[in-house]
Amino acid sequence: MLVGMTVPRQWRVSPALPVVKLIGAAAVLALGILLAGNDLLRPVLGGLAAAILAGWGARDLLAPVRLAIDADGVTVPAGWRGRRHLPWPAVETIRVDRRSGRGFAGPALEIDAGESLHLLSRLDLGADPAEVADALLAARPPHPAA
Repeated sequence: MLVGMTVPRQWRVSPALPVVKLIGAAAVLALGILLAGNDLLRPVLGGLAAAILAGWGARDLLAPVRLAIDADGVTVPAGWRGRRHLPWPAVETIRVDRRSGRGFAGPALEIDAGESLHLLSRLDLGADPAEVADALLAARPPHPAA
């Protein structure tokens, strides 16, 4: 049974974020075409950048839940649309990483499962990583005494 939590909980991407990515993809493609002139490289690069942005936005629409917890453990993203369930005993550390770099401009939730490390930003979670870390720590069952 979860301590301090009666039902499973999920954190998902903000609904506005995929829309912004898809609008950005359309804008990049339009700019590549409008600024092309006689150059074929600009629309090709604009189309490539637009495809990447559109794929990123589509992933957010198709798999909006980034993190979920229940009595058995925590579910994290794996790959483009997949999920991976980590049982509570496999989760070694839950903390907020405040270092800059690795593509993050702010704090990130770090879930260390031994062989895998999962980093989730505020944009991934749709919430403050520190608040999510507190909820995860509160939901985590106590370790049995050795």
